[in-house]
Amino acid sequence: MSHGKFRIVFAGTPDFSVPCLEACRSSGAEVVAVYTQPDRPAGRGRKLTPSPVKQAALAAGLPVQQPESLKPAEVQATLAAYAADLMVVVAYGLILPRKVLAMPRLGCWNVHASLLPRWRGAAPIQRAILAGDAESGVDLMQMEAGLDTGPVLLQRRTPISREDTGGTLHDRLSALGAEVLAEGLNRVMAGVSLLAHAQSEEGVTYAHKLDKAEARLDFSRAAIELERQVRAFDPWPVAEGEVAGETLRIWAAQASDREHAAAPGSVLSAGRDGIEIACGQGALHITALQRAGGKRIGAVDYLNARPELRRA
Repeated sequence: MSHGKFRIVFAGTPDFSVPCLEACRSSGAEVVAVYTQPDRPAGRGRKLTPSPVKQAALAAGLPVQQPESLKPAEVQATLAAYAADLMVVVAYGLILPRKVLAMPRLGCWNVHASLLPRWRGAAPIQRAILAGDAESGVDLMQMEAGLDTGPVLLQRRTPISREDTGGTLHDRLSALGAEVLAEGLNRVMAGVSLLAHAQSEEGVTYAHKLDKAEARLDFSRAAIELERQVRAFDPWPVAEGEVAGETLRIWAAQASDREHAAAPGSVLSAGRDGIEIACGQGALHITALQRAGGKRIGAVDYLNARPELRRA
């Protein structure tokens, strides 16, 4: 590059983004600034807590910017002064105005955790599990003004198994995101331009933000749908259901096709293998749960506390 080192501004906030920040740092480019959300209250004491990206940036000695918005002229002037070749945006959480999108020489790239145009928006990882999708993946996208509408530069895919939870899929896609970004950076810094593929007009879906109210299990639904809810909502917000008159957080459960004539929500069996609950279709086999104020325990431990539920 004639003007010295390739300059990147990185923007991201949660754990998911940290491997992508590391990929930028190890690419040989210079990360000239890291943008992240302002510190937010967290934990029991509601203490102001820096984002995972801010923590990683400070540990690496990188300059950090935390504007509330990218709209004010002075915020845009600061950003423009970094004279970036590229801005890399990964789960940042702020809207980028058109002016900002046009600032870097090569525009802005986004790493998004779905196979676009499916699951544009805030919670693509959990929505894919909830919907029973067979696969997910990450897209490296050239950003434009719409929500996750830009053309795709590179992609990595991964199957979703019946063992996957929101947590396991998150971690796998976070690592894949760093891989796909590293490949894109290597190519661009070697002077190879990436081919941009416009997203299909068909199959567009939106991954709305998760809401705690969605965590409630409705046993009149099919068991397989409830199993997906339990998996998608681990580790947050965690599925909840009523078992024999007590509201529990349900951490692990498997659906079966067991036929029965029992009312949805009733206990079909309870023993060493877990607690089996009648659903509108099939049954849900609960193996790990949590009582109010308690910690996560196996169904067997729960039955020791409520022996009246035991039945074969």
